[in-house]
Amino acid sequence: MGFVKMEEGSGAPPQALFDAMDGYIGEQAAKGAFLDGGGLFGTEDAVNFVVRKGETSRVDGPFAEAKEVVGGWAILQYDTLEEAIEGQREFADLHAKYWPECNMVATLRQISEAAPEAADA
Repeated sequence: MGFVKMEEGSGAPPQALFDAMDGYIGEQAAKGAFLDGGGLFGTEDAVNFVVRKGETSRVDGPFAEAKEVVGGWAILQYDTLEEAIEGQREFADLHAKYWPECNMVATLRQISEAAPEAADA
C-alpha cells in the first residue's frame, strides 16, 4: 500500500501532475500493479475517535496541530519488493517533476495478510 503524506494546506496540485498521474496510473493498472487508490480531502472535515484509558471520545476537526496528513493512498501489487520500491520511486518522481513546490513523503508499506494476534491483557 502506498501513502502520500504532505503538509496540510499545500493547495491543489497543478493540472500537469493530475495529467501525469492519469497516464502513470493507467500504465500501472494495465500491468496489474495498481489495484485501487485515490486522494483524500483535508482534515477540516475529518472525524477522529480517540481511545484513551478505556474511554472513546469523538474529536472533530479542524486540527490546527496537524502539520503532515495523509493526502492519498493506493493499493498496489508487485511480483517483487524491488519492483514495488521502483514503482513508489516513480510515483514520487512525478510529484518532484510536476509539483516541485510540494513537500511530501511517499511511503510504501506491505499489507499484512496474517490474522492479528490477541494482545495479552
